[in-house]
Amino acid sequence: MNVGDRVRLMSGREEGIITRILDNNIVEVAIDNDFTIPVARREVVVIAAEEEKYLKKEEEDFKPISKREPLAPVLATQGIYLALVHQSEELLAVTVINNSDYDLLFTSGEVRENKYRGLQNDKLAPKATRVITHYHLKDFEKWPSLLVQFMQHRNGSPTLFEPVTKRVQFRANSFYKSKKTAPVINKEAYLFHLDQKPVAVNPDKIKEQLAEATEQHPNFKLTAPEHEVDLHIEKLTDDHSGLSNSAILKLQLEKFQDALDRALATNMHEIVFIHGAGNGILRKEIQKLLSRIPGIKYFEDAKKEKFGYGATLVRLK
Repeated sequence: MNVGDRVRLMSGREEGIITRILDNNIVEVAIDNDFTIPVARREVVVIAAEEEKYLKKEEEDFKPISKREPLAPVLATQGIYLALVHQSEELLAVTVINNSDYDLLFTSGEVRENKYRGLQNDKLAPKATRVITHYHLKDFEKWPSLLVQFMQHRNGSPTLFEPVTKRVQFRANSFYKSKKTAPVINKEAYLFHLDQKPVAVNPDKIKEQLAEATEQHPNFKLTAPEHEVDLHIEKLTDDHSGLSNSAILKLQLEKFQDALDRALATNMHEIVFIHGAGNGILRKEIQKLLSRIPGIKYFEDAKKEKFGYGATLVRLK
């Protein structure tokens, strides 16, 4: 035993702290940090940290309910979804779902050819939904990207949430695979989790997903990308003067990912991404993404006599 050890008296449930060692057989114990008493060593036992937790829980369990400390509610912060729900065989209602325990402040809009058009904004209570637009499946290839910005809030909450911007770009090889039962509305829907970190695409499943999409919608045709995909911003949009560097990079990477997905899905053997030399940021981001995808055989700088150091050749399995 040492000074500072928490002990329990063998003759009862009193607990205290050893404040002094009086001699080999006697210790001084402060009971409830209030008064001290001398106690024979054989009459006390040291309480381990684990035992102390157990005893406190046991003591709490045996308290009358009216005297127990109220438990703080455990609030779910995650659970923001975009769901496309069938209204008919062809018509889908695009719905924002708040399956968290926090209020959700959101805005939504469409992006077509890099032009934004606002759709809806609202404050959703926990477990609430809002339909923001409708789409027809027959027009799938013409669907825009959807942009949802949101922030969670709860009066009295000690947590401050950062605003989130999520862009959902619909691709056949993943869209039809996303069908699940949507929370809150409890209906089958094409479901996209907005407050979840993106998961790397598994290229081994792209053919399977494409086959399922084709089976469900036999008129759908996925086109292969060009053999050389130019990612210079002036090739992607006519007006980029108002875009920040991060917005330009995001647009370039989205074009890269879309072309790579279609190349894998249509069994292309190789594809070239023209990113330019510049400061090397786009090249580095592209090659970092390529290094994580098992469906890539290898990648290297494309022909220097044609592209200089401004392009990457990707060989596909």
